[in-house]
Amino acid sequence: MEQQTVHASCVAWGDAAVLITGASGSGKSSVALQLMAYGCDLVADDRVVLERDGPKLIARCPDTISGLVEARGVGILNAGSVPQAHVELVVDLNEAEQERLPKRRYVEVCGLQTPLIHRVAGDHFVPAILQVLKAGWSNR
Repeated sequence: MEQQTVHASCVAWGDAAVLITGASGSGKSSVALQLMAYGCDLVADDRVVLERDGPKLIARCPDTISGLVEARGVGILNAGSVPQAHVELVVDLNEAEQERLPKRRYVEVCGLQTPLIHRVAGDHFVPAILQVLKAGWSNR
């Protein structure tokens, strides 16, 4: 099985996870904390182990940081966590979305094409990520 460890954060709604990527200081942990405030569970913060399992991309946390999330300026916090989840979405905080209704994008991770969205300015960004995890996109 193809496996890699990435500098990212990952949270899950049930078994559906979002992998949050971006440069150091881009807000990965902040987005994860916001999603956790809406009811998501932490998978991993700072480092995420990704592994292909057939048609699924599975995210796990290295044992050494399990159940821990960083809140910049506050410290390292304990968090309820799940051992693994299926990555349904990748969010790239390095790129800003320019389109109102962008075409669907994908990124290849561990040999799998995974839906990708870029950072969006506005208060709706984090709730929109959660809604993708809960119900996906409309085909209309």
